[in-house]
Amino acid sequence: MSTRYLLLAEGSSGDPLYGKTMRGVLRYRRQDVAAILDSTRAGESEAGVPIVARVEEALPLEPTTALVGVVTQGGYFPPAWMELLRTCVEHGLDVENGLHVFLADDPELARLARERGVELRDLRRPPADLSTATGENLAVDATIVLTVGSDCAIGKMTVSCELDLEARRRGLRSVFVPTGQTGMVVAGWGIAVDAVVADFLGGAAERLVVEGGNRGGELLWVEGQGSLVHPVYSGVTLGLYHGSVPHLLVLCHEAGRTEIEGAGGGPHPIPPLRELVELHERTALPARPARVAAVALNTRALGEQDARAAIAAAEADTGLPADDPVRFGATKLVDAVLAAR
Repeated sequence: MSTRYLLLAEGSSGDPLYGKTMRGVLRYRRQDVAAILDSTRAGESEAGVPIVARVEEALPLEPTTALVGVVTQGGYFPPAWMELLRTCVEHGLDVENGLHVFLADDPELARLARERGVELRDLRRPPADLSTATGENLAVDATIVLTVGSDCAIGKMTVSCELDLEARRRGLRSVFVPTGQTGMVVAGWGIAVDAVVADFLGGAAERLVVEGGNRGGELLWVEGQGSLVHPVYSGVTLGLYHGSVPHLLVLCHEAGRTEIEGAGGGPHPIPPLRELVELHERTALPARPARVAAVALNTRALGEQDARAAIAAAEADTGLPADDPVRFGATKLVDAVLAAR
């Protein structure tokens, strides 16, 4: 039986930050979504998908799997969510969960799942046999392109997916390499690198690019995580960078954002784009120098005229091609990557 998702997004289906898992699945696996659950928007729709208030209202639409469609700071479930998850299991739905709390480790929920014959799939649980990087990453016969960013939650996964889709439209042997829970749902494989023991992060990234090559990719788009200048999440960014050993980088930025969000303390200003280009190029491994090929701007908060002006400003600041691949298409950015190859 093919997967049909009930996207659990209670209270967050309209939030582009906390509902980003839901939105990523809607954009790239829309055909597999039966309904969205959010009692605060019941009766509405999102991307043509009906929004319901209760699990029981979604059952006639024949979902097979309840997917936790939200992210939370720290990755924990609010207490009310445990009752919602129990309801899903009681109605025979598998559950896919991308938060840091592992549902399979909850004795009561695990017992109920066994009784109902359903699976609890914790997407962030890392493989048990991970270790350090071996150098096999440097032998992958593919061009590896990593998306990096000025902050978290600005669209690094979206950019990777859009560039992969454009490359595949051109007939290139292109593979999207997922490194987070939403990307894993979209692609059906991957490792959530932010849940890996720090010493093994490079090994996890190496395993991913090796797998991307084994899947036939001659052009690998590695989904970026965090930001080198984020006080909280820079560690995962650097481990992913060095473990995936990219040849090229695509720098992602949300137009108009001037400070890092969710860091605490501060303020934490975002450096100018030209400084971010220099920082990322300096941070590459000596064994695999990398350079920024293009800048991907998220212009969702701007009107079209202002968006085009922001793109032109980014090009003037960095001397690199820039564009918003969601709004204006990925042609220019893929052209830039191919030229830099």
